[in-house]
Amino acid sequence: MSQLLLLSNGHGEDLSGALLGRQLLARGVTVEALPLVGHGHPYRQAGIEVISRTREFSTGGLGYTSVAGRITELREGQYLDVLRRLLSLRGRRDQLIVTVGDLLPVLAAWLSLRPAVVYLVAYSSHYEGRLQLPWPCGWLLRRDGFRRVWSRDALTASDLSDQLGRPVSFQGNPFLDLVSDAGEPIPCSAAQTLAVLPGSRLPEALRNLELMLGLLSRLPEQRRAPQALALQAALMGDLDAGTLARLGAPLGWSLEQGQGPADGNASLVLVRGSQRLQLHWGRFAAVLHGSDLVLSMSGTAAEQAVGLGKPVLQLEGHGPQFTAGFAEAQRRLLGPGVHCAYRCGGVGSDEALQAGADLASELLARAADPVQGPTWRQQLAAIGAERIGGAGGSRRMAAAIMELLSDLQPGAQ
Repeated sequence: MSQLLLLSNGHGEDLSGALLGRQLLARGVTVEALPLVGHGHPYRQAGIEVISRTREFSTGGLGYTSVAGRITELREGQYLDVLRRLLSLRGRRDQLIVTVGDLLPVLAAWLSLRPAVVYLVAYSSHYEGRLQLPWPCGWLLRRDGFRRVWSRDALTASDLSDQLGRPVSFQGNPFLDLVSDAGEPIPCSAAQTLAVLPGSRLPEALRNLELMLGLLSRLPEQRRAPQALALQAALMGDLDAGTLARLGAPLGWSLEQGQGPADGNASLVLVRGSQRLQLHWGRFAAVLHGSDLVLSMSGTAAEQAVGLGKPVLQLEGHGPQFTAGFAEAQRRLLGPGVHCAYRCGGVGSDEALQAGADLASELLARAADPVQGPTWRQQLAAIGAERIGGAGGSRRMAAAIMELLSDLQPGAQ
């Protein structure tokens, strides 16, 4: 039986790695994982063994985005923790290493001295037009030990094929597979639906949701009636009812029980005047599929929305992930389907929140316009296909890995 190790560094990377690992498990491959940042919860949820003791850090692996973040990671011992995890690779005899992320797992795979494939999900030529790989990533990817290199979009595949002098292909992005099936739709009688995605990292997701509630309360009067606009939030499990009640109260939002189909079958609803924000756990795909506009302060979730052809409205936050810089980079990555009300008075100011609310209303009007709407949806679908690709990325990658494992079998020609 073939044995394979998945290396990844980040929540989104762990998610893609777990989806790929699930496909390989179904094909009879023994799969283990080494998440280099965080606990690797997606692996555990997929039934994939994590081989090293794990630890979570306050930056969520995003300290590289600022000097303060790097200092925090150094003070908390993240670099020593990553080194410890890398040392756990010593003596392993995996038939193949599969890396998901950026330079760090690529370097780890090279140090393992085992054959490897790379899904370079963290880099894209859409950021700069021509990708500038950090040293020594380019040198490593030219080594014979890396049997396949996959990019996160077609433009990057073409760019890196030229730069590296070897084939780089685009197989799609596994994280889109997670939302390809909406499941049971959420009942909705409103004219339009706005999805609210505050992100998955605590405590940042809680701070993000506070800003989003401020934006929602500033929507124009005609968009506050439940029959005009349904508000649906997709939340992570750690955001419990008590925390949400304490968060909403100072902002004029109260937590109430849902009213069945009238509230999209949500068990809990945040209410402010006529506005009702339906709170959903475990219904992310359904919330996303049913939306006309996505209000997002997230990373991978925004990419999934773009992949489904949904317009995305960003709201800049305090971080550590969803800062102004991260939001700007995300717009370059995901293209013109992602919108932002540019800084007006600073993050979280009345001016910034009002500008976001005004832009949300404009985008909803565009989506509902009988002339502009259909054309815009076609454009968004084309953007999604170009930047994210179609569903089935994990299946295509798994099939390619199975072929490679067959070639690596002792005695294979």
